[in-house]
Amino acid sequence: MRQGLTKGIIVEAAASMIEEDGSNALSLAALAKVLGIKTPSLYNHIDSMAHLREELTTFTLSKLYAAISEAAIGKAGQEALHAIGFQYVTFVREHPGLYDMTIQTKENPHISETGEKIVALLLKVLKPYEFQEDKALHAVRGLRSMVHGFALLERNGEFNLNLDRDETLSFMLEAFLKGLRE
Repeated sequence: MRQGLTKGIIVEAAASMIEEDGSNALSLAALAKVLGIKTPSLYNHIDSMAHLREELTTFTLSKLYAAISEAAIGKAGQEALHAIGFQYVTFVREHPGLYDMTIQTKENPHISETGEKIVALLLKVLKPYEFQEDKALHAVRGLRSMVHGFALLERNGEFNLNLDRDETLSFMLEAFLKGLRE
């Protein structure tokens, strides 16, 4: 086993591989090669490829949380939600392979905990709207569905019209926010 190897180092190396070559390029053998170890040495830190994918999902959701939190700093209500929506799409643009890891998730307490932090942030930003809890959660779900769908459609080359995509995103977010106000 390589001296100083940790689960964190393994996850970061796997994330770098995904960033460079996409999520389909990840294998334990390829990861071991990048780390300069034999594949069985990985099992001192991770149980399986499924376990590594769960760790990568948590890692990615943590990065997403940090990005949208930073986008919301110094903003409130509508302005914060707009910034969060844009940052979410920007995150997918900048980390398409890693974002894939958040889509292929199974029920896992660590993943759920990280996802709940994102929901809690959005609920906090929605406080000025004074929604009942269910309505606030519907708004969170609506925002995520909208920006997730936009990001995936964009990534898959579905926006072929000669229109600025950021303008489309802004228009969509404004329409959603207007609906929240009414």
